[in-house]
Amino acid sequence: MKALHIHAGPKALAHIREHGLRPEHVGVIPAAAGGPKGLILGPLDRFIFGEWLTQSQQTVDLVGASIGAWRMGTACLDHPVAAFQHLERDYIQQHYDPLPGQKRVSAQQVSDAFGANLQSFYGGRVSEILRHPRYRLHIVTSHGRHLLHREHPVATPLGYAGAFISNAISRRSLGGWLERVVFSAAGTSLPFDTQDFRTRTVALNEDNFMAAMQASCSIPFALKAVHDIPGAPRGAYWDGGITDYHMHLKWAAPAGPDKALVLYPHFQQQVVPGWLDKSWPWRHRSSPSLDSTLVLAPNPEWVQSLPNRKLPDRKDFMRYAHDLPGRMQAWRSAVSASQQLADEFAQWMLQPDVGVLKAL
Repeated sequence: MKALHIHAGPKALAHIREHGLRPEHVGVIPAAAGGPKGLILGPLDRFIFGEWLTQSQQTVDLVGASIGAWRMGTACLDHPVAAFQHLERDYIQQHYDPLPGQKRVSAQQVSDAFGANLQSFYGGRVSEILRHPRYRLHIVTSHGRHLLHREHPVATPLGYAGAFISNAISRRSLGGWLERVVFSAAGTSLPFDTQDFRTRTVALNEDNFMAAMQASCSIPFALKAVHDIPGAPRGAYWDGGITDYHMHLKWAAPAGPDKALVLYPHFQQQVVPGWLDKSWPWRHRSSPSLDSTLVLAPNPEWVQSLPNRKLPDRKDFMRYAHDLPGRMQAWRSAVSASQQLADEFAQWMLQPDVGVLKAL
């Protein structure tokens, strides 16, 4: 069974028909939030950043939220293949036991442990990311407004209830509660249009990198918000996936074949705009914003062959609450199987066949 499905927007399809697919054609790589689902993209990440893109010279914008930000930050390290292997190992091994006298793990405990993991992973290496000669990192976060400006035991649940209701009315209405704040490598501009949603940009530097990365991964109520990030507007910052779950953004593709494509390794075909849009299937459809996008996604039938007949996800922490070795084995098996995704993509690029491309 084929593991990989390749979905192309109309401009991406026309590009491949005329020019094929070469590494210099890629201008942007997005990376979705989605927690453990992102693990199955490890082999693709290692191939793309460790072998394929090394054959070109152009700059590439890497845009990520949550685990996607962690993956794209990893791609900017000096030895990305080894770094991706390290990320995979650390993510699979993460485990949280309740403190003595507590029945469940607190958000503060998870935040403290996660912050320590980030320090262990990126400590002393942030300069590698910021000075990368080709890759321009953009970390997406969600900044609270009004009731969500500061984390509070009463105001925060009320604020997110308001955000949910507003988002149900329209995605733009969500901007009354949360705004997109993107921490970008100095001297770079965003590779997407920001008219869709209230947006601010902040220069990414050594003083705010760790806080920005932790904020981008801070799921509300599961982790604590990150407050007052250096160089950024004051207030509470949460997971970038709340505003931009799968990076359904209006990408700015240049004219001509070079850097014309958005290459998107993803864990599903659908590119969902925000985390609160998961309940609204009509918002999962493609749009002209994705016309130049090529999505690499697992075949849903192949996913059925993985442990538990699904991708790894956060529910596995509960499923295997008393069986850490079982969860780790299930996730390792899924990651091992996903090598097929990278192998099939590499094989397809030897002679790109537009006949296998599916509509996005």
